[in-house]
Order: sequence, then C-alpha cells, then structure tokens
Amino acid sequence: MKEAAGEANLTVVAIILIGVIVAIVTPVINSMMTNTQKRTCCNNYGGRWESNKCQSINADGSVGSDIAESSYWDSANKTCK
Repeated sequence: MKEAAGEANLTVVAIILIGVIVAIVTPVINSMMTNTQKRTCCNNYGGRWESNKCQSINADGSVGSDIAESSYWDSANKTCK
C-alpha cells in the first residue's frame, strides 16, 4: 500500500510541475510569435524591422522614419493589414 501511495504522490508532483512549466513557457512563446508576425507584416508593408520598430527605407537604402504600427498591424485580430 505504501508503494502505491508513493507512486500516486510522484504522479501528482509530476503533473503539477508540467502545469507550472506550461504556465511559464506559454506567454513567452506567444510573445515571440507576435513579434515575428509584426516583423513579417512590417516587411510586407515595405519597411524594415529595426530596434523592435517598423521603419521606412529611404531611396538610398538607409533607415528612415518610424512607421505607425496601425499602418501595417491589426492589433485587435493580430494580423497584417
């Protein structure tokens, strides 16, 4: 009986640890995916992703001014415009 109770306790501990890991990792992965989507939308819009911002590209290829996020990103639906 004691062995069965020990295995049950170990199973509970393993399930709790898995739950904690999932709770911590999920927001990190969601953030990374959102940033990648924004970068892709910026590039599709014709900009360049620099310093976590979408910036325009001048005729000589240099980085220009910042492009407003609302121009290329639909934050309500988390999709490109």
